[in-house]
Amino acid sequence: MTVQPPLTGIAIVYEDESVIVVDKPAGMLSQPGRTEPDSLVSRVKLARPDATGPVLVHRLDMDTSGLLVLAKNRQSHRNLQQQFEHRRISKRYQAILAAQPVGLGGVVTVPLRLDIDDRPRQIACFEHGKVAMTLWRRHPGDNPRLVSLYPITGRTHQLRVHLAHRLGLGVPIAGDRLYGGAEHREPGDRLMLHADSLGFDHPVTGVRHTLQCPAPFLKANQPA
Repeated sequence: MTVQPPLTGIAIVYEDESVIVVDKPAGMLSQPGRTEPDSLVSRVKLARPDATGPVLVHRLDMDTSGLLVLAKNRQSHRNLQQQFEHRRISKRYQAILAAQPVGLGGVVTVPLRLDIDDRPRQIACFEHGKVAMTLWRRHPGDNPRLVSLYPITGRTHQLRVHLAHRLGLGVPIAGDRLYGGAEHREPGDRLMLHADSLGFDHPVTGVRHTLQCPAPFLKANQPA
């Protein structure tokens, strides 16, 4: 296989002729915004001009870091999209909360919709909201504020709202400038949310791939 050049500022976790899996850094858009052209997709297209068709299959919030799989051709893009639609893609996130949650784990099923008066915020809405489900468990380690999150659906800001909302855990993610309030956003802080595990069936071979990438804030602050 031809050795591909690196992506500027982005770690490649896996790559072949069909897909590329990267560790998106916090603070980077998944795709170009209205006023910000720089993004993960922009850098991938610049470094991989032979990639055809749409490359973006799913997104992470700008403030969230972690694993993303991108397609390098239309056939792979279509296959991966179908895997998302049929919930064949497995994802796990690690988050440090602003306080210790009550309980050891559970499921949150609060429906969500866009707050049209305060974009891009999402709000709970049992009348017009879309179904949203998140499994969570407290990590059996030394940090009682560390939780593992398993989104069953993929709504915008789903994890952030489900953790912060009173009908969810009622405890925001540390560093959440949208849903945590000013008291949880110190200068220089990042959102303590990272997609650390991603599983998918290879769009060509069908072989199951499960990739992992530890959260940078856990590598820096947690014991091995």
